[in-house]
Amino acid sequence: MRKTQALAIAATFAFAALPAHAQTVTAFEGARLISGDGGAPIDNATLVMDGAKILQVGKAGEVSIPAGAARVNVAGKTIMPMLIDTHAHLSMLRDPLLKDLKRRAWFGVSAVMSLGTDPYNLLDVRYENLPGSARYLSAGRGITMPEPGRITAPHWITGEAEGRKAVEELADKKVDIVKIWVDNRGGQYKKLTPEIYGAIIDEGHKRGLRVIAHIFDQEDGKGLIRAGVDALAHGVRDKDIDDEFVSLFKQRPNLILGPNLPERGVKVDLSWLKSGVSDAEYAKLEEANTDKPKEQQFHGIQARNLAKLNAAGARLVLGTDGNKAWGPHEEMEDMTLAGVSPMQVIVAATRNSAEFLRLNDTGTLATGKSADFLVLDANPLDDIKNTRRISSVYLRGVMVDRSQPVR
Repeated sequence: MRKTQALAIAATFAFAALPAHAQTVTAFEGARLISGDGGAPIDNATLVMDGAKILQVGKAGEVSIPAGAARVNVAGKTIMPMLIDTHAHLSMLRDPLLKDLKRRAWFGVSAVMSLGTDPYNLLDVRYENLPGSARYLSAGRGITMPEPGRITAPHWITGEAEGRKAVEELADKKVDIVKIWVDNRGGQYKKLTPEIYGAIIDEGHKRGLRVIAHIFDQEDGKGLIRAGVDALAHGVRDKDIDDEFVSLFKQRPNLILGPNLPERGVKVDLSWLKSGVSDAEYAKLEEANTDKPKEQQFHGIQARNLAKLNAAGARLVLGTDGNKAWGPHEEMEDMTLAGVSPMQVIVAATRNSAEFLRLNDTGTLATGKSADFLVLDANPLDDIKNTRRISSVYLRGVMVDRSQPVR
C-alpha cells in the first residue's frame, strides 16, 4: 500500500472516530467580523459554525471551540453577512431563473426578491432546496394600469374592484408581497389613481399582505404613504423632495425605502467583474461604460433625496432592479457616494433587508443564524467597494464553488 494512500485511510478513520458533533463544526479564526446589526466590528474574531448554522461568534479567547472542530485561519480578512437584494426582476423561465440564483450566490447574495414580473408557475421554486443558490422570493404578478407595448406579466387593471380581485388572487398564490406600479412612464399611460391603489393596499392588509410601490413622482409618493403603503421600491425621481415628504417618512418609522439608485452616468472601473462574467458580456458592459451627462442629472436628484431621507432616519434596504447578479455591489457604492455611511449601507444590505423579507434566520452573524457569510480580502468599512474583493462565500454553511463563473 502506498504511503499517501495509507495516510488518507488513517485520516478517514481518525475523522470517523470523532464525535458526530465535532465532524460538522468549523471555526474561522482571526478575521475582523462585521455582524450586520450596526454594532462595532470585532477584531481578531472567531466564528464557529455547526453545519448550516452559526454556533458562536465573538472575540478570540471568549469563544469556546469544540474539540475536534476544523479550524480555518482567516487572519487579515473581514467576515460579514452575505448580501440580500429586495428588488430584482429575474428570468421568467425555470432554467434561466435557476442560473440567476446561482449567479447571485457566486457574487455573495444569499436571497433575492423578484418584484412583480414572475409567472405563477415559478413560485414553487421558493420551496426547493437549491444548493449553492440564493433563496428566491417573489411578488408573482404585480398590478398596474394597462401598459400596451410593455411586459404583460403584471395584472392590468382599471378600477378598484379589479384591484381587489388581483390581490385576492395573489393571496391565494401565497406571494411574498404585492407589487404595484404608480407611474405614467413619461406620459405614455394612465397610472393607478389614489382610489385604486388605496383599495389595493386596503385589500392587501386585510389578507395579511404588504404592498410595495414603484414610484416616480413626489406627489404619488406622498399619496401612497398616506394610504399606508409598506415600502417604496424607488426614491422620488422627478424632483428634490420637500419638507412635507420628509415629514411623512418620519411619521412612518417602519416604512421601507429601497433607494434603487440609477446609473451614475460616469465611466467606472469594471475590471473587478472580469472573473465573474464571460468575455462577451464584459465587452458589452465596457461598450456601454461611458459618461452620460443626462444620467448624471437624473442620478443627482435621487442621490440628494436619499441623503435627506437617510438623515431623517428612514429605514433603508438594498434593491437593484433589473437582473444583474453583481448589482448589489454597485448599489452599495452608489449609496455611500450619496452620503450613507459604509456601516449604514451594510446594515441596509444585510439585517434590514432580511427583516423586510421576513427571513428571520439570516441577515446578521449571531448564534442560531444561518451560516451565510462572506470572507473578504479587505475591510468594506474602509471602502465599500471591498465587498467585491471576495475570498470565499459560505451559504448555509457550505462554501460556494467560485472556481468558475456561472454562465
